[in-house]
Formats: sequence, C-alpha cells, structure tokens
Amino acid sequence: MAIVIDIDIMIARRKMGVGELADRIGITPANLAVLKNGRAKAVRFSTLSALCEALDCQPGDLLRWEPEEVGVEPSTLTDQRA
Repeated sequence: MAIVIDIDIMIARRKMGVGELADRIGITPANLAVLKNGRAKAVRFSTLSALCEALDCQPGDLLRWEPEEVGVEPSTLTDQRA
C-alpha cells in the first residue's frame, strides 16, 4: 500500500486510547482499528475531519505516501516508520 496511516502515532502522542478516540469521532473501535491498521479502502472526509479535530492535527499528520517497491510482495515489506 502506498498510503501509510499514522493514526496510531498521533494517538500515542496525545496519550489517548483507541476507545476514547472512537467515541470522540463517532465510529466504532472496530472501524477505527480497520482504518488505523491500514485495511480501509477509503476514508470519508467527515471522518478525517473528526480525526483531525479530536487529535488536534492536520490530515498530513495522519496520512502519508510512500512509493511501493517494485517486484517485492507487500507481505515481505517491513514497517520502516521512525
């Protein structure tokens, strides 16, 4: 996946639990986990806006693009976040 989701980083910086964030933005913890773990196929702008408001951040703090490595299966890539 070329789009990387950094919601977990922002949650940790804000010392907030996943359940608390889910309550604040009005989605289930399960749906937040799908988004947080990069398994979501799409994100509504209303959800992105609610995330930014609850975490006091910008969309770029939550989403970033990384080029995909050609010829490497996604399951063999390691997470290289700092």
